[in-house]
This record gives sequence, structure tokens and C-alpha cells, in this order.
Amino acid sequence: MEAVEHHEALSRFGHALSDPTRTRILLTLRRGPGYPSELAESIGVSRQILSNHLACLRGCGLVVAVPEGRRSRYELADRRIGHALDDLLGLVLAVDPSCCPTAAAEDCC
Repeated sequence: MEAVEHHEALSRFGHALSDPTRTRILLTLRRGPGYPSELAESIGVSRQILSNHLACLRGCGLVVAVPEGRRSRYELADRRIGHALDDLLGLVLAVDPSCCPTAAAEDCC
């Protein structure tokens, strides 16, 4: 893979993380699959807003929709995305431990 392709892949990941709602979706899905209505409720956004963010995350290649009858279950496209999020969060906390002094590490930032 050429450097330009690396740049594009990381830019997509950065774009996904640049929005707090998308970040919360990814952090929630790293714990396991979820349904849109449940995700919207747990994150505290409308289903329309959640739908727009899920479309963005699908476009970035980070989540997939798995059809289940009339519903779709969302999950990370690859389990390594969850590991990358854990590693990135650990790095952020190592560099700036004051970033979220009262939050649990898994829900931080």
C-alpha cells in the first residue's frame, strides 16, 4: 500500500473520530453489536441523527449493518477497530491523564 493510501485510510478514521457522537457510537460498538433504537437511547440522540452518523461510519468502512429480519444490527466492521480504539484511548490518557479525571477510561473523551 502506498503512502497516499495510508493517508486516506487514516483520514477516514480521523474523520469518524472528529465528531463526539460518532466517537460515542464506536466506543459503544466496541463492547458489542447494537440496534439503532438502543444506540440512540444510550447515546442520547434522535434516531435520525444516529442514522446519519451510522451512514457516515459505514461510508468510512468502520461499521457494518447486519440484517436481522426487519431490523439491522450494527457492529464494528473488524474487531481490530475495537483494539485500535482501546490503544488510542490508552495513548491519549498516557499523554494527557488530566483529559478526563472523573470519567472511567472506557467512556472517556
